[in-house]
Amino acid sequence: MNKLAVKRVYDAYEETDGYRILVDRLWPRGIKKENAHLDAWNKDIAPSHELRKWYGHDPEKYAAFAGKYTEELNENEEASAFAQQVQQLLKEGNVTLLYSAKTKENNAAVLAQWLMEKKEK
Repeated sequence: MNKLAVKRVYDAYEETDGYRILVDRLWPRGIKKENAHLDAWNKDIAPSHELRKWYGHDPEKYAAFAGKYTEELNENEEASAFAQQVQQLLKEGNVTLLYSAKTKENNAAVLAQWLMEKKEK
């Protein structure tokens, strides 16, 4: 079975990553597009600018951030289409969601959880 993974965009590219999607709204600092090995960049499903700034990667706010971002995803038509696309891609191979944050408590982790819940429905 193919897997959905979450990985930092700065980590080394691996063949097993499969289809690589950057899920941040902003381009990661210090990385050239040709070195990112991206197949897609989906800014439209990233947290809103306001939510991203409010969260600021404060570990104490992560649970609240996850809840608010999940609400944004549920209300975002682009996210619904993205979920369908990812499910289709997973039939063909692995999919890796890429993020730039230094912490594992980030939007890509929330998005992966949301996608897995969508798959189960």
